[in-house]
Amino acid sequence: MERHEIEAFLTLAEELHVGRTALRLRVTTAHVSQVIGKLERRVGAPLFERSSQGVRLTPIGRRLHEDVRPAFERLEAALATAVAAGRGVTGTLRVGFVGPAEGPVLAGATEAFRLRHPGCEVSVREVRMGEALERLRADALDVLIACLPVAGPDLANGSVVLSEPRVLAVPARHALARRASVSVEDLAHAEVLQAPCSLPDHWREPGSPRVTPGGRAIAEGRSAATFGEVLALVGAGHGVFPVGAHATRAHVRPDVAFVPFHDTPPLDWGPVWRASRANARIRAFAEAAAPGGRRTGAAATASAPRL
Repeated sequence: MERHEIEAFLTLAEELHVGRTALRLRVTTAHVSQVIGKLERRVGAPLFERSSQGVRLTPIGRRLHEDVRPAFERLEAALATAVAAGRGVTGTLRVGFVGPAEGPVLAGATEAFRLRHPGCEVSVREVRMGEALERLRADALDVLIACLPVAGPDLANGSVVLSEPRVLAVPARHALARRASVSVEDLAHAEVLQAPCSLPDHWREPGSPRVTPGGRAIAEGRSAATFGEVLALVGAGHGVFPVGAHATRAHVRPDVAFVPFHDTPPLDWGPVWRASRANARIRAFAEAAAPGGRRTGAAATASAPRL
């Protein structure tokens, strides 16, 4: 298999959509179909089943994907290591974030990274919640600071670099606003606004409607694309929304109250990147972002001579 055939096969296996595959690879849909067709003729059997609903792997295609993806990722990683050894960590690293919670993470990680690798520039970019993973998968970003874990066979998660309590954003006049704390079970008494990552998977039963751990249905409220829209809807009395405790400092509003949860795990933040695109810059940033790496960077800053 040639490299462009492997990339086309693996990308289509992840996206299960010819159009999105072509967009990620920056080629035409006809080119994707041609490459996959050529590969299927070489194998002697279909690798994908195609229908009006989309594309899915055949059993032979699924086995090929399981065998090829780890090998390709190891090859990519080995090449990146060789390039890094020859050139050092250089170029530009594009890091995306979606809100103010990532500020402390980015500041510490970026400082430690730049101290270690002064020849590499860090470009920090703010992205909308609903577009973050899409931009990462489209190679518009190298690393994304996100809520961990982020699932996906094509995604790698770094260390947790910030852990914060969860709170519930409620209208200031809502009955829950007068409580000292709330439970996940209280979500059954209010509409929960919809936004990317609004509820973690471990608060739901797999394959079932949205429910609390006790099995009570959680009503889905209106949708929002940005955190600003979420708070505007909460303030107007259209629903509630679970969020990290950073919101109590960064988004003070007279029409919104933040009530702590007393029965949820903390909200964890850290770097996420595409496993097949891992390179020396990404690995170096992940190491710098880890708590040990950031402490090393801070110590280096303290001991560095002032100019």
